Order: sequence, then structure tokens, then C-alpha cells
Amino acid sequence: MTDRDTIFALSSGQVPAAIAVIRICGPAALEAARAVTDRALPAARQAGLRGIFHPRTRELLDEALLICFPGPRTETGEDQVELHCHGSRAVVQDVESALAGLPGLRKAGPGEFTHRAFLNGKIDLAGVEGLGDLVAAETALQRRAAMAMFGGGLSSKIADWTQALRRAAAQIEAQLDFADEGDVSNGEGLFEILERSKTVAAQIGRELAKPTSARLKDGIRVAIGGPPNVGKSSLFNALVGRDAAIVSPHAGTTRDIIEAAISFHGVPFVISDSAGLHASDEEIEKIGIGRAEALISQADIVLWLGDGEDLPETLGVVIPISSKADLRDGPAGAGIQVSTASGEGIDRVIELICTKAASLLPAPGDFALSERQHAVLRRVEDALHMAATVRDEILIGECFRQALSSFDELTGSATTETVLDELFSGFCIGK
Repeated sequence: MTDRDTIFALSSGQVPAAIAVIRICGPAALEAARAVTDRALPAARQAGLRGIFHPRTRELLDEALLICFPGPRTETGEDQVELHCHGSRAVVQDVESALAGLPGLRKAGPGEFTHRAFLNGKIDLAGVEGLGDLVAAETALQRRAAMAMFGGGLSSKIADWTQALRRAAAQIEAQLDFADEGDVSNGEGLFEILERSKTVAAQIGRELAKPTSARLKDGIRVAIGGPPNVGKSSLFNALVGRDAAIVSPHAGTTRDIIEAAISFHGVPFVISDSAGLHASDEEIEKIGIGRAEALISQADIVLWLGDGEDLPETLGVVIPISSKADLRDGPAGAGIQVSTASGEGIDRVIELICTKAASLLPAPGDFALSERQHAVLRRVEDALHMAATVRDEILIGECFRQALSSFDELTGSATTETVLDELFSGFCIGK
């Protein structure tokens, strides 16, 4: 990408559709719009109905709404044009072909519009990551967290922390440069500086203690476990709302792990069914049992349909289930009474796993740190803790510089091209 490139791409959903929005961005955007229309451009930021013509043959390709956005007051900071065309494949293909034939224009790569917005200071890297999560959001909770990040939730905190540490770093530098001057304090001033940095470290620690975005993106992992033929697959099918697992009265029907992604009340889950746990000498069955035990050990929530003393080791929350309630003649078993035949207890199971999941996910409307952001903030916290343990002002100043450099990584002020390429490669073309 160079400063002279003008890019274009379909920025709306996949065609066919009612409307297809083709966006043009760059120094030749307005000139490109003039080349494919038959009349003067409409006033800035006002829609005008225009014929869209092939610039060479003057064939009428479509009639579209055209909107011009002169820079720098645009999303990317550059001149932009939007063509709101009819959403057929033929129209989009022919309009894009016409644009590609204009000098200096080319089709955009993945995330290139957002990349330009970042390079032109219209959005920082935390906002870019929030935008990427917003585009990928499939549940209400994912959307709210992405909007919080995209809206500057993390960026505003970083700005406050950066301001506090820069002030502290400046005072440390002043003490180093003017230690023999009477107007620069030393002992008490150093104590106050470190207290300020401890306050920032405590605030960062609270953010690090919150759930990250990993479960929000991948889903809370719910494993259904128990001995053979207790109704695990029937419960799995009832929760996911379809016959995804084979149900049979014969023990050992399920041998491998079966997974399904689903959302309950806007919360993403991955529900897993697996082999029944029991002693076996059959080689293939033993492999399935081992996988089931590993699944349960790594799950966030375990729906356990067996005796409590038979539960394998797990770090997850265990919810006891008493299955086949409609077939039971004796006293009720421990746990939630469930009948997949009548539907008894299914809503209660869903309600309980949603309640248990709440502690594993960010609060509604709060942002969630990505793995990258979490790792960088951890480095900041470590640097500030180190600053509090030393008494050498040179070392304290170096700790503050490391912390401020890490903040720059989060906002993109000092981020490597490798990180940027990885982030923007995940965006769709046209975003």
C-alpha cells in the first residue's frame, strides 16, 4: 500500500442483495466518481441519484445513489465515495471491473479501509481489535463487549494510565537531572511518585482479573459426562435442539467427542457429548473413554449424569443431573431432575449453566481483553511492581519507560508490522 493508491471494494453483505455498497477511498476517489457518472457530483455528504457508466464504452451499468465524503473528515481520513447500487452479482462485477480500469485504482485487500483509518489516526489499535470483534460477533454479549472496546473503553483507560505514568516519569527524570537543585524534592517526592504508580498498577490488576475475551469468542465449554447408557446423548440433543448424536439403548454407542456451538440468552456455548466412563478392555472404547476424561478435565461446566464419587478430576463447575426422570419408579436421584422425553428440567439446566457462565464472561457492556492485550498489560503491571521494589531512581525511570512502551503497543503507537498484518488479515475485504 502506498499513499497514492486509491482502493475500492464491496463493503456491504454478499450479493445478491437489495443494495450493494461499493466504497472508493483515496486521493483519486472523487475523480473516479466523476469518471463513471453522467452528471456533476452531488454536494458533499448528500445522496444523489446518478447513472453509473463504464468510463470507456459509456455503457449504462446501473442507476445508483452516490455519496461523496471529502477528507479528512471521513472514517479513513481520506476522500471517500459510496455507490449504493442494485445488489445483483452482474451489477457489482461490472461496476468493480469499470473501477479497476481507471488509472491508480485497485481492489482493496482485507481490512485495508480500517488499516488506513488507523494509519491516519482515526482509530487506535484497541479500537481496531474491537471493530474486528464487532464484525465477527454472533451473540448479543459478544456485540456488547466489542462495542465497548470499539467505543474506546480500553483506550480511555490507557490514556489515563499513560498520563499518570508520564507525569511520574517526568518527575523521576527531573530528580535525576537536577538532584543538586533546591527546588526538586527527593525522598518524599519519590514516595509520592511510587504511590501514584502503585495506584495505576492496582487499576491494571483489576482489569487483568476480569475474564478475557477467549471464552466470549470460543464459547463456554460444557461437557456432558457419566457412565454408559444414562441419557448423555439424549440430553445433548435436547440442549442443542436437534438430533446431532445417535441415541441407542446399547451401551457404548458414543465413542468419540461430538460438539455443537449454541447460544443461550445471548451467551455462546460449546456443548460436548462423549463416551460413557467405565472400565473396558476394548482398545477403541478405551481411547474414547480417555478422550471423555480429558474433555471433562478441561471443561468450564460439567453436566454429570453419574454418581458423584465416579466424577473424574475437573477444574470446571459440576452440575449434577438425574436423568430419565420419566422412567424412574423409586425416589428421585441427586441433582436436577431431567426427562428428555417430556422436556422436564431442560429449561432449568439451561438457566443454571447460564448462571454459572456469568462468572466466566465479562459483565454486559464491559470490554474484554484479548490474549495479546492481556499479555501486554501484564508486562506493564510487572514493570510497575518492579519499580516499587527498587530505590534506584535510574531503575525506577527505566521501569516507567518499559510500561509506557507497552502502552504504545496497545494503542499502536509502537507496534510491529507483524502484529498489524495479523490483525488486519482477519478483516473481510471492504472493511
